[in-house]
Amino acid sequence: LFLCNKNMVKMDTNNDSKAKNDLLAEVCLAAKFEAESLKKYHDRYRINNKDSKICTVLARSFADIGDIVRGRDLYLGNRKKKPNGKETEREKLEKKLKDIFKEIHENLGTQDAKGHYGGDGNFFQLREDWWTANRETVWEALTCSKELNNSAYFRPTCGDSESPSQANDKCRCPKTSGAKAGKAIKAGDNVSIVPTYFDYVPQYLR
Repeated sequence: LFLCNKNMVKMDTNNDSKAKNDLLAEVCLAAKFEAESLKKYHDRYRINNKDSKICTVLARSFADIGDIVRGRDLYLGNRKKKPNGKETEREKLEKKLKDIFKEIHENLGTQDAKGHYGGDGNFFQLREDWWTANRETVWEALTCSKELNNSAYFRPTCGDSESPSQANDKCRCPKTSGAKAGKAIKAGDNVSIVPTYFDYVPQYLR
């Protein structure tokens, strides 16, 4: 989580329009760097913890990224101000995210769309909806390494509840996961390569 904070705080908000357009790319880049760092630590950790699974480690980090984006992160970092009196890195990141989502809100196409999120200075609902729309892309970035080939998630969560299957390659469900058996994917099918729902579990319970 610290590594992810460190990567995400680099997001540029000097140009609000650019920051808005690049938000997904920046979050995905932070996720990719986070995964690379975790993979190195996990290899060492497994020497004494054989049962540890990299996909589970990545799933917890994925949930942390989701919490940061949505403003739910309970980890506030070092609360002490720096010697120069400026905000901490964590505070700086949260401010940047608020600025970005404020810009996104201001550029929503209709007054109805703006009104849907009205009155929320922290843009929590907008941030929630953004994460829901983009979580699959972030997971793809987090699991893009070739080193994850044949890496499996610890339990069968792909597809529907009647016949779930396991994500057994790069920690991803098949792209057809959620479609009706033997049928083409259609609107309304719950199709996702993400095998985890940790990002919907409160942080203190993970």
